Amino acid sequence: MRDGLSRLRPEQRELLGRWLPDVTVLADLSWGLVETTVLDVASEQGRLIVKAGGAADHHLVRELRAHREWLDPWVSTGHAPVLLFADEAAKVLVTRRLPGVLVEGTSAQDDPDTYRQAGSLLARLHGQLCVEDPEWNGRSRARVERHLAAPHRIDPGIVSRVRAELSTWPGGGAPVVPTHGDWQPRNWLVDDGVVRIIDFGRADLRPPIEDFVRLARQDFARDPALETAFLEGYGTDPREPVAWRRALVGEAVGTAVWAHGVGDEEFERFGHQLLGELYR
Repeated sequence: MRDGLSRLRPEQRELLGRWLPDVTVLADLSWGLVETTVLDVASEQGRLIVKAGGAADHHLVRELRAHREWLDPWVSTGHAPVLLFADEAAKVLVTRRLPGVLVEGTSAQDDPDTYRQAGSLLARLHGQLCVEDPEWNGRSRARVERHLAAPHRIDPGIVSRVRAELSTWPGGGAPVVPTHGDWQPRNWLVDDGVVRIIDFGRADLRPPIEDFVRLARQDFARDPALETAFLEGYGTDPREPVAWRRALVGEAVGTAVWAHGVGDEEFERFGHQLLGELYR
């Protein structure tokens, strides 16, 4: 499967050839909906993961920042991959491959212990640093406004209600911590009962509740026992109701608009469902 390297841009292939001259592509793990290429490869250095971004990609820069600044508490215990090579300008990196299979779609996705471990791991990430972002609330509101200005198929009545609610959102800042940005079972691996973490392309400094949103709309909604276990692992519940409402609205609008933009109709319907539940 060396042809999998053809998905990389020339400068990325040149770097990979210097880092891993004997590389063999075993599988292409890319989603296909975004311009990030993910390859499962082998070389004399072992089983590795190659991630490469397109020219307009911003996820690789975030991923590299996470590796360099925030992942040590997980890497040191084998819960996140070790970064081996990286070039920020070329938007390509190589990490060691973690053992395990994705939690999503397995029995582990219904096991409270999975969520208890995930909560404990997230607390370790969030607990490293807390600073004030003086513009967080204003940027959050502006992001929702940008989404609503983009092409979408959200019901006009709901759009009007979202805009009315946005006008009441506060400006100013909020405390922010290192967050994963896509904290859910599709980015967790399980290996002999141990949960490990992958995919840091959305990592950034945000309020901690932002890492609760995707679990709340999916796994917690279908089984409250999973939420209970997660909170046991995390140690507290940071979801203050007013800020939590804003996070849910922003996530629902972003889901509907992003999914429409990439042509994922099933996910788009899910975004519309979330908005319908928020604006009954």
